Amino acid sequence: MNYKIEGAIKRNRKSFIIFAILWLFIAIVFVAPISYSWHMANITGKLNLNEFINTLIPSATNPFATFGNIFANNVGGAYFSTLLVVTIFYSIFFFIGFVRSAPKNEYTDIEHGSSDWSQRGEQYQVLSKNKGIILAENNYLPVDKRGNVNVLVVGRIRFW
Repeated sequence: MNYKIEGAIKRNRKSFIIFAILWLFIAIVFVAPISYSWHMANITGKLNLNEFINTLIPSATNPFATFGNIFANNVGGAYFSTLLVVTIFYSIFFFIGFVRSAPKNEYTDIEHGSSDWSQRGEQYQVLSKNKGIILAENNYLPVDKRGNVNVLVVGRIRFW
């Protein structure tokens, strides 16, 4: 099970930064105008749809000024509660995408014929880094080696 988490983190390393930036963008550009307009339209205790739309349009066109108005007009509670709901939905979609990007098995995305079967240079006890019969990237079977130098090729040849 550990390989699934490690594989998903390895696949999504760049996506984490993009998701964080997108969340910040959503928090400033979408949540701030909507929560500010909702609060201003609901001041009387009853939602005034005309006031909501009339406040939403200028708030959406200048989201940074709206973000400042939220804290100037004590609308922080409405903003943070709306942000919490949006963050929960955003986290659910993020988690679903993270789980779906996990590898299906331990050998997903490992190149066939690569040196991923060995770690920390242990393949060079048998193989050479520089010359010989090419096995994989930076792995050669030396031809001047004493002993058994037979090569077994597993796989198929594709013609197209």
